[in-house]
Amino acid sequence: MTSHDEPDFDVAGGVDTHQDTHTAAVIDLIGRVLGTEQFPATSAGYEALLTWMCSFGRLAMVGVEGTGVYGAGLARLLRERQVQVVEVDRPDRKTRRFQGKSDPIDAIQAAKAALAGERTGLPKQRDGRIEALRNLRVARRSAVDQRADTQRQIKALIVTAPAELRERLRGLPLAKLITTCAALRPDRTDAARPATAAQIALRSLARRHQQLTIEIADLDELLEPLVTSINPDLIATHGVGPDTAGQLLVTAGENHDRLAGEAAFAMLCGAAPIPASSGKTHRHRLNRGGDRQANCALYRITLVRLRWDPRTRAYMERRTKEGLSKKEIIRCLKRYIARELYQIITKNDQESAA
Repeated sequence: MTSHDEPDFDVAGGVDTHQDTHTAAVIDLIGRVLGTEQFPATSAGYEALLTWMCSFGRLAMVGVEGTGVYGAGLARLLRERQVQVVEVDRPDRKTRRFQGKSDPIDAIQAAKAALAGERTGLPKQRDGRIEALRNLRVARRSAVDQRADTQRQIKALIVTAPAELRERLRGLPLAKLITTCAALRPDRTDAARPATAAQIALRSLARRHQQLTIEIADLDELLEPLVTSINPDLIATHGVGPDTAGQLLVTAGENHDRLAGEAAFAMLCGAAPIPASSGKTHRHRLNRGGDRQANCALYRITLVRLRWDPRTRAYMERRTKEGLSKKEIIRCLKRYIARELYQIITKNDQESAA
């Protein structure tokens, strides 16, 4: 190796992250372990971890497990210090069977994976508007799920309620049902009687449903303008609303340039078919991986376009005549829509590069 071919670094690092502690490892250019150490998962601990790694030589990169969870704080500090951060998948089962499982072993494997470039990727940046959007969406999704659970519980209680109460509430539209249950005035001193207890429970659940509806509406008032300001072209696309646009933006991330192309985005969304050919058989199978929420967003966009977009309806008719089932056609449409939306999401990057 000539002097021009010599790398401009001496060591690589790996970190196995946990809630309270991070275990770090440092290896040299040929994979020899130079040291392992455990640090607290605090701001001071992150500083100490980086100082310790740099004591072994010029640091090239650090492979970190869980950059979106326990390793988010460490990844943020490393980026601020201009250290390349590589997101590392956990070791596969075969490796763990042969080498065992411990925090130092996982940290060493993270360092080796980062150095070799295997099972790695660039982590999402979590210091911009996309991260703010993600946080708000977490709260909204939780409220939506809890409201749905509350609604199911109300209907289950009505099924087993005394006949008079059941007949009064059955068949009511949802909005009217919630209003009626919330307005019940049971005698709390008679809570030992099943009929009264059912009314108390229904009133409590209905008022919880109303409160969750208010929370969702309040979050929507923040989410829609935020999504629009991030990418107005995306939300203006046919079939794309604030919720689906927000999900796809979160899936792509702030630094969506880390994606190799539209095929990588489709794979990330679980919309890229997986080759399953062997011998004389040539076929693809359904992709059950990727971000399932993003896949759900593409599915909802597809259904809207099948209902209202003439081009999509014409495509459905043509492919149906070719013998494809509705499910197969929807899978194809999701792949095409992923390609289209990727171009919109990355449009600003492409214009800057041009």
